Amino acid sequence: MAADAPVPPSASERSDRGTLRVYLGASRGVGKTFAMLDEGRRRRDRGTDVVVAVVDTDDRASTRELLQDLDVMGTGSLDAASVLTRRPEVALVDDLALVDPVGGPRWEAVDDLLDAGIDVVGTVEIAQLASLSDVAERITGMRTSATVPDAWLRAADQVQLVDMTPE
Repeated sequence: MAADAPVPPSASERSDRGTLRVYLGASRGVGKTFAMLDEGRRRRDRGTDVVVAVVDTDDRASTRELLQDLDVMGTGSLDAASVLTRRPEVALVDDLALVDPVGGPRWEAVDDLLDAGIDVVGTVEIAQLASLSDVAERITGMRTSATVPDAWLRAADQVQLVDMTPE
């Protein structure tokens, strides 16, 4: 990803912009999506209008179970225009670094949601950070095809590390 990627305005520069919370994990399967959906359910249970804008369940029964009773808009790609039309208070966006066939990188579409005043809760892997993708490739031998600019992630309102214990 280009180093000159747009950086979201800081909290002091925005008034009606939505907030961004990111669950950051070391790899697939550590519980990022689970944590995002669990937070979405908690917020919904408190009366907040929450939609699952896009999610990848990785065919896990426990993740599919968390989707029950949630308004799911997408499981394949993010349709930001539909989310903007729906205008929820909170949109859950899995795999922020992925590039959708229509619309480009999800993190860019998330900026549109945030600009519209929609709060976003999303997920990203450490290997998908632009500055760490080469390091991750050297360690794992696997190339990360999509990344999130470091500055964009640093501008998030909250980043929470999600990790699984060795057990």
